[in-house]
Amino acid sequence: MASALSSLRYGDSLSVVAISGATAVLCEAISWLLIYRTATYNSLRASIERHSRKLDSMKSISSGAGGAAPSSQPASSRAKKMDRVESSLKDASRELSLAKLKSGAVVAAVLFVVFGLLNSLFEGRAVAKLPFAPVPLVQRMSHRGLPGNDPTDCAMVFLYFLCSMSIRTNLQKLLGFTPPRAAAGAGGGLFAMPDPKAN
Repeated sequence: MASALSSLRYGDSLSVVAISGATAVLCEAISWLLIYRTATYNSLRASIERHSRKLDSMKSISSGAGGAAPSSQPASSRAKKMDRVESSLKDASRELSLAKLKSGAVVAAVLFVVFGLLNSLFEGRAVAKLPFAPVPLVQRMSHRGLPGNDPTDCAMVFLYFLCSMSIRTNLQKLLGFTPPRAAAGAGGGLFAMPDPKAN
């Protein structure tokens, strides 16, 4: 595919974009096979959404009461319930991140192989022309490994990096594979911030 596109005017750029798109589709297929179709992932996702809805309703009731505790529930018991729901949400988000870890390793291996292949194909060749001279920090990456001093020459590394980020993110949104928003908001992840209430 890369050799067929390289005969075109923007062949090298199109080759990198096409390979990046194909890699994104492959990575999402691997993620679906290893994660998204499993019962564990679906139950964790449903749990996160359920806990986040419950937490939102508790917060809206608390703020709607104007800070005054309703007669049915004292403020301390309401706060304890909210803390329990928040900790359940954080736990589910952490478990979701751990579940995604195994597919992340496989996807990283695929990306490493593809990157090595592209690096050998386009070594020392400018694959695109930037419409501006980037700032020096970005220029180190955009001009990496290229001969000459033209700052608008774009190396494969930079183009592949930009395409990978944008194509894969949009593909995840299109297929509905993005993590629940509550998982990000709960500070979910392997290394979540410490809870200040615990101190």
